[in-house]
Amino acid sequence: MLNATPLFTNLNATQLESIGAHLALKVYEKGEYVLREGEVGDSLYVILTGQVKVFSVDPTDPSREVILKTLGPGEFFGELPLFDQEPRSASVATMERCHLQILSYDSFRKAIESSPDIARRVMETLARRLRAATRKIGDLALHDISSRVSRTLLELAIMSNGRRVVGEPFTQQDLANMIGASREMVNRTLKDLEVGGYISVERKSITILNDRMPN
Repeated sequence: MLNATPLFTNLNATQLESIGAHLALKVYEKGEYVLREGEVGDSLYVILTGQVKVFSVDPTDPSREVILKTLGPGEFFGELPLFDQEPRSASVATMERCHLQILSYDSFRKAIESSPDIARRVMETLARRLRAATRKIGDLALHDISSRVSRTLLELAIMSNGRRVVGEPFTQQDLANMIGASREMVNRTLKDLEVGGYISVERKSITILNDRMPN
């Protein structure tokens, strides 16, 4: 299972055995916090199953949050304090039941020292995330709600029975938290897109009918 994780592919048996000996497996139920913003970090997390959201909460109103990104199987999080020794920069919570592998920073440092490929993959992932964050800032500053909803739907959609679908665990509230809008505004935008023939909205899913949505 370990060598199926992109972060650890191409490691030899000895390296995999060494890392595996220091891994802990933990199951989190839907809605559980894994990390909290401001905490001191000491471990890296790798997702085996499920989806998590990385988010920040308004300190003056805990009911308000902005989702910075979502992560799924094979992806990792919690790595930043390893490099800068700063507290956690965001919170992470499960969007559905998740199986996570946990590796202490001390063990991860040793893994990096034994395999430069791991360090390279971490840097590549950080670069992709920085580019995604830059695009998101641009979207928030330059695009209207309709464009932001359309772009986010296209990013989240996966193929299911020959169609592109956004389904569980994502909700309209999650979508609103991703694009910096209210749920009511997102709901109105989805209705407009449905009337325009771009999407079909079901109770727990959204099917994309036309990729050429307003953006």
